[in-house]
Amino acid sequence: MQMADWSLLDNECDITVFHDHVASEDTVIERLKPFDVVCVMRERTPLTRNVLLNLTRLKLIVSTGARNASIDARTVEELGITLKHTHYVENGAPELTWALLMALARKLGAEFDNMRTGGWQTTVGVDLVGKTIGLIGLGRIGSKMATYARAFGMNVIAWSPHLTEERAEVAGATLVSKAELFSRADFVSVHLVLSDSTRKIVGKADLLRMKASAFFINTSRGPLVDEEALAEILRDHKIAGAALDVYSEEPLPDQHPFRKLQHVLATAHIGYVTENTYHVFYGDTVRAIHEWLQNS
Repeated sequence: MQMADWSLLDNECDITVFHDHVASEDTVIERLKPFDVVCVMRERTPLTRNVLLNLTRLKLIVSTGARNASIDARTVEELGITLKHTHYVENGAPELTWALLMALARKLGAEFDNMRTGGWQTTVGVDLVGKTIGLIGLGRIGSKMATYARAFGMNVIAWSPHLTEERAEVAGATLVSKAELFSRADFVSVHLVLSDSTRKIVGKADLLRMKASAFFINTSRGPLVDEEALAEILRDHKIAGAALDVYSEEPLPDQHPFRKLQHVLATAHIGYVTENTYHVFYGDTVRAIHEWLQNS
């Protein structure tokens, strides 16, 4: 409520805010049944066909971001519901990714713990200059990562299913095969859109190619990676560590190994969670509701 001026809607509608996540479709339906307008955070609360068919009052959905794969768009159209999206700020995700990469390199998790528990320095950090970063995907976010890496004196290699040498060169990267990327890179960072063709595109065989000194980073989507294989490889110390912001199940279950393994830095899907992004999300949301009400 602090991220936009909701007073524009004061005389037009009553606003209810839910601060907790619920996974049960029945609970989602029960919560949202009374509302004509529903505003959702992209992919946090799936609006499936079953949910939509049971929200008989629903007339408008406003979703943050330019797309939301968790909304059944065909059913939305079938039911005559209006669907609007907000704009997006693109710097949040690559900035967090780079922060996680540097935290891995300098063992910040362990050193933070040392200070909290009365200890002192116990680790030796990794230099970035001269190291190689392997980018799985070289779109808008992957290209920003390439720029950051070059600024730190790193070598940049990249692969994705449809990446060309020309596009890689424009981004300041060298196109390599998938196998070469995993075997050469000191840091592997994933930046792909999730689809049927990219689900588990990073598998156990890929992860086993990584050097024992290498780090794995995923701030894109959890299902892009075989998480069971990654957890096993981390437990067996076959790579130096991982930084993760996304998971196949969110929120991540309390007892999940990614919450427990010492050489994993895990954050709660906060890549896009910045002040500027939220101002855009909720400012656009208010305007979308206002415009829809004026035209209804």
